[in-house]
Amino acid sequence: MGQAPVRKKKKGCGPVLLAIIIILAVLVGAGGWYTMGLRAVEPGSEEEVVVDIPNGSGASMIVEILDEAGLVRNKTCAKINAKIGGYNSLQANTYIFNKGMSFQQIMKVINEGNFDYLSKESVEVKDGARLTQVAAAISEQLPYSSDEILAKWNDKEYLNQLIEKYWFLTDDILDKDVMNPLEGYLYADTYYVTSGSDTIEGFTEMCLDRMDTELTARKDQIEASGFSVHEFLTLTSIVTKEATAGDQAAVAGVFMNRLDQGMSLGSDVTVGYIFDIDRVELKQSQLDSDNPYNTRKFAGLPPGPISTVIGDAMDAVLNYEKSDDLFFFADENGKVHFFKTQDDFSKGIEDIGLLKDDPETTEGE
Repeated sequence: MGQAPVRKKKKGCGPVLLAIIIILAVLVGAGGWYTMGLRAVEPGSEEEVVVDIPNGSGASMIVEILDEAGLVRNKTCAKINAKIGGYNSLQANTYIFNKGMSFQQIMKVINEGNFDYLSKESVEVKDGARLTQVAAAISEQLPYSSDEILAKWNDKEYLNQLIEKYWFLTDDILDKDVMNPLEGYLYADTYYVTSGSDTIEGFTEMCLDRMDTELTARKDQIEASGFSVHEFLTLTSIVTKEATAGDQAAVAGVFMNRLDQGMSLGSDVTVGYIFDIDRVELKQSQLDSDNPYNTRKFAGLPPGPISTVIGDAMDAVLNYEKSDDLFFFADENGKVHFFKTQDDFSKGIEDIGLLKDDPETTEGE
């Protein structure tokens, strides 16, 4: 008899199945870990946390900011979600979150710039405002009086600390003829008050940080203009007070022509600055002031800026409109008229009827 055929033993599927089960368990576990890691730090909590997201913040930087604010349950999970969550339009601002929000909820708010979560406590530093007006605006939101704020801004020790910190601040602001050292250096914008900017120093440096950004972007152009930063901001502030946006480049061109010819700027707004007033019509006694800010009397630029400025005015000065004009005035409708000669200027004023009968007042260029 022949031998019975030998059957081959089937390999068991146990090890493969076990591996699959282990992999699935790991995946399920990892998914649970990831999901838990994105949950709120304190579910159900309404404790508010103010978070400032600066300009240029990417998703990974925002994870760090939120973690420092105590709003991240698991930093590793948050970093993973920040990369794969599709957050493509993250918006800088000051937000008010609470510890009952999940990481994904918070990131969704930042990605959409949801108004409901924005800090509403803000201070508007107006374009063309004098430093005294800026101090008054800040005093309405911060627990300091205008006098306390202005005193800090005139504190030489504090000013020297700022000079050390910011490249564009120099000893020019400490000149004895400068009426307000930080005049023109606090960038005009709307600022949201956070826990880091609710002191005089904190708010001041927030404004200076903004100015740093604007000036750094134009640093090469400013150097090429031949002006120091202090001189540049001085001229820009005068242009800001003299004209609206559409006329600033042409007005800057007139002032450049007068500076080149050694003429006085003849700007009434610089005289108004001496007396902390905005009106254009001034008494003759004011126009006769011996204060070095009086550009009716003294040639060249005044000792320092006379107001806040914004980037558009900076660009108008850097890209001023070239012409032969040496004079200008604005009529009662705000239209600016330009002239090449004193005679044409005087005739233009007479034709439009801007001459005043009161000998104690006069209209400047």
